[in-house]
Amino acid sequence: MMGLIGKKIGMTQIFNEEGKIIPVTVIKAGPCKVVQKKTKERDGYNAIQLGFGEVRENRANKPYLGHFKKVGLKPMEILEEVRLEDVSNFKECDEIKVDIFSNSQYVNIRGITKGKGFMGVMRRWGFKGMSASHGTHRKHRHPGAIGQRTYPGRVFLGKKMGGKTGNEKITVKKLSVAGIDPAKDMLLVRGSVPGSSGSALFIFSDLEAPVKLHPTQPQKENKAASQPANK
Repeated sequence: MMGLIGKKIGMTQIFNEEGKIIPVTVIKAGPCKVVQKKTKERDGYNAIQLGFGEVRENRANKPYLGHFKKVGLKPMEILEEVRLEDVSNFKECDEIKVDIFSNSQYVNIRGITKGKGFMGVMRRWGFKGMSASHGTHRKHRHPGAIGQRTYPGRVFLGKKMGGKTGNEKITVKKLSVAGIDPAKDMLLVRGSVPGSSGSALFIFSDLEAPVKLHPTQPQKENKAASQPANK
């Protein structure tokens, strides 16, 4: 599984080949830098840490700045860890762009939904509410009885009640890829994704094709290999 960090730009609509309108979400996906590489021998599992979006140095604390200075990168706004079976092809400071999804028909997107605040049971769960007559007084939107008799004498865990709604991390699976613009790092997916405009998203897909890397640092040449052997 490979993925990218991105930000939700907003929603718009496009036309397909048949002339029908398709609602799509515009996402700025990447580019992401490989900030850290973790191996099973050293850390117990294989993973790479991706960074997205730059942040001013005066907005970051010293431990956060030191984490990026180890690999010669500027501090980034969002960090996300991706577990992989093999990380031998990745190096720190490598750049991963939206073109990794060029062969993908579907993607999965994880994000945090919009916070709705406190809601009662009628709006949160769709309860009918109590009777509007027959002696009901100031209880029209109440859920009714929530407890038991003397035994068990408690409210069961998971009982549907009023409370906070939204602001939850969810994953929307199998969203169709409507288009990719590598020049602008834009990804179009069919339908809506969690979160408001400007919120962070993690886009991932089970890719069979190898990930295309964009190295940002020149590779060190092996001088011993470049010199001709003495005859």
